[in-house]
Amino acid sequence: MKVTVKYFGLVAEAADKSEEVMEFNGELTASELKEQCLYGLSIADKDSVQIAVNQNLDDKTTLKDGDEVALLPPFAGG
Repeated sequence: MKVTVKYFGLVAEAADKSEEVMEFNGELTASELKEQCLYGLSIADKDSVQIAVNQNLDDKTTLKDGDEVALLPPFAGG
């Protein structure tokens, strides 16, 4: 299965990339993918990074071939 992972904001800076295509065998949830992608990155609060699968915030989804996953840093507003 191939999944496109998009990184935004401080996550993209820490990963030193904005996008990559990853290949996996077997089932994988969005939260498991998040753990793999963030492993080893210097991000202070990894729990605050949200996951969007096909533009829907959801970390429980089991990923399918062709899905697009976005790793989104915390948003600040004002």
